[in-house]
Amino acid sequence: MKILIIEDEPQVVEFLVKGLTEKGYETIVAYDGQMGERLVLKGEFDFIILDVILPFINGHELCKRIRERGLQVPILMLTALGTTDDKVSGFDAGADDYLVKPFEFAELLSRIKALTKRTSGMIYTSKVIKMADLTLDLNKKAATRGDKSIDLTGKEFELLEFLMKNAGRVLSRVEIAEKVWDITFETGTNVVDVYISILRKKIDRDFDEKLIHTKVGLGYYIDKS
Repeated sequence: MKILIIEDEPQVVEFLVKGLTEKGYETIVAYDGQMGERLVLKGEFDFIILDVILPFINGHELCKRIRERGLQVPILMLTALGTTDDKVSGFDAGADDYLVKPFEFAELLSRIKALTKRTSGMIYTSKVIKMADLTLDLNKKAATRGDKSIDLTGKEFELLEFLMKNAGRVLSRVEIAEKVWDITFETGTNVVDVYISILRKKIDRDFDEKLIHTKVGLGYYIDKS
């Protein structure tokens, strides 16, 4: 697996490169945000370890730029700032996980394994998301499953895109409502359940393998059966 490390502290870089190399990972290092951005756009990486405080382009801004380009490579943020607000800022920028310095290498390794396992069923390019035989073309705003074209409304497409970009992760009704509809979820509202039901009919009904799943009392997620 090819990991991009974007970090400006030499001791941290040495620690990461040594540990990850010993575990069989290929590592590439960028020492500032600009170099990191260039490498992200030029190369295909399986994982990114991204420091928050960087020269030229900080980690939050770089993470946003990566996501704006449609790249869904897992991103783990490293920072000495461990407040709730700092973590929320990281997640809002598009990070998948957050690790506060100083940290144990075993903890870092555990996070990497968890994130790559969660996304192992997904194939990402900058414009297409694919799971099993379900394909979402972000440019054309088109969905297909197998040889069948799936007709989706704008909001149905947004919901499916959100599910697929978070494949394997259970998403609560609150989170879905906030991210897809940009509204505060109210317990009397069943809009999320209605749209999930519509997607199931369009995505799963005519296929043996069901991709949209319910975790009772917690929410919904998309994954291979």
